[in-house]
Amino acid sequence: MIITRTPFRLSFFGGGTDYRPYFSEHGGLVIGTTFQRYCYISCRSLPPFFDYKTRIVYSKTELVQSNDDIQHPAIRGALSFLKIRDGVEVHHDGDLPARSGLGSSSTFTVGLLLALHAMRHELPTKIKLADEAIKVEQDVIHENVGIQDQILAAHGGFRVIQIERNGDYNAASFILPPEYMQALEEHVLLGFTGVTRNATDLAGQQMKTIESGKSRMSEIHDIAKDALTLLNRRADILEIGSLLDKSWRLKRTLAPGVSNGEIDDLYETARKAGAYGGKLLGAGGGGFVAFLAPPYQHQKIMDALKQIRVWVPFKFDKTGAQVIFHTDTY
Repeated sequence: MIITRTPFRLSFFGGGTDYRPYFSEHGGLVIGTTFQRYCYISCRSLPPFFDYKTRIVYSKTELVQSNDDIQHPAIRGALSFLKIRDGVEVHHDGDLPARSGLGSSSTFTVGLLLALHAMRHELPTKIKLADEAIKVEQDVIHENVGIQDQILAAHGGFRVIQIERNGDYNAASFILPPEYMQALEEHVLLGFTGVTRNATDLAGQQMKTIESGKSRMSEIHDIAKDALTLLNRRADILEIGSLLDKSWRLKRTLAPGVSNGEIDDLYETARKAGAYGGKLLGAGGGGFVAFLAPPYQHQKIMDALKQIRVWVPFKFDKTGAQVIFHTDTY
């Protein structure tokens, strides 16, 4: 039995520059972090005592005779990619809901691949794990995804991801004073709107906009570069928040469905209540929203946003994907 724990991610700047249609022409830059909410995958070889070969448990249960018959695309794709034909049992549990802008699909894929490797007594490097997750999602199951989610989930921590035109990347940790990191952490306010959506459809629309040459992604790229400069000189978090506000106002114009009237009203209410800036996470359309705001204004913002279903305490994660339990017995 293997159990892996993989963190969800929060992208601050540069989201979308990690889509291949963009970075293959301009390179990319993403600033993001993982935080202390996790996807758990338990995995084991399934002994041949049942009238099915493989059992998969997530929001539904699948009992199949062939791994090729698995409906869950990431599980089917990961087993195919690693050429696993034997029977397995896979269970998924998550601290936060799927399809909510936290990179949950890539977090799932990273955690699953790590568990399957561990079943074979292999421990892939963080780089290999991220690269394999990218290949499974982009080349095997053909999802409309970038590359930041897999990289952040595998590596963990607060990172700047520099992406070359050929797809090579460097995921460097920010080396910032502990007191600055603590202040940044304390300024983050993370809430769930209660709306889930199909991120791959929204991402596909954004990719088409990029390919048409009508995207404003280069401006988002420039803002990410400005944010990197500010963070490296330990700028006041008000400045970081102001850039986040500027970036979101651009992002919501990238494709229909990224934002809507209700989300815009929610965002402007938070700004009036004291938030420096914020964004809807992921491809947009719903899910989680994050704000940078002084801690003393958090309660005022929460009181103003009655439509937020759940507020999630925010703490940076530094670990990335991990095997947290391993035994060779059934």
